[in-house]
Amino acid sequence: MSLRHAVLGLIAEMDGASGYDLLKRFEISLGNVWPARQSQLYGELGKLDDAGLIEVAEEGPRGRKAYRITESGRAELHRWMVTVPAKPNRRDEGLLRVFFLGLLEPGEARHYLRGHAEGLGAYLDELSALEKDIEWGDDDLSVYGRLVMEYGKRFAVMRRDWAQWALEEIQALEEHE
Repeated sequence: MSLRHAVLGLIAEMDGASGYDLLKRFEISLGNVWPARQSQLYGELGKLDDAGLIEVAEEGPRGRKAYRITESGRAELHRWMVTVPAKPNRRDEGLLRVFFLGLLEPGEARHYLRGHAEGLGAYLDELSALEKDIEWGDDDLSVYGRLVMEYGKRFAVMRRDWAQWALEEIQALEEHE
């Protein structure tokens, strides 16, 4: 997925949203699957406008711009949604480190896995708190946003449980030796 398509999708759903509105939506809904920094988002808005995929719907005080998607933008979003296969994310820095844990002292390896599990627990707490703060509705962003939120929670639970299991496996190996 590209930031381009994430922004196009949000503008399609949130006609008349400003850059600030979009950034806040990224923080509360897309942050666990596709985070974006302010500079990235505003840079992409300029590129999308230059490409004719969005346009400024109105300009307000202090340079605030509200955006809307153009027909070309809708066509590009539709093309990406229905014809471009999703690429699985195969890079995982955490698992790469696990692969090389044998290069560390056993205590360091255990510390890494324990920290990984604790970090995922904290992330789960953040997601749960965020989920409680969101006013879910019947609109598309709420319906499908809840699906993504649930995926994030389940994935984090699975990773946390795996890290705890891996920690136990390392401890069992040490006891066996």
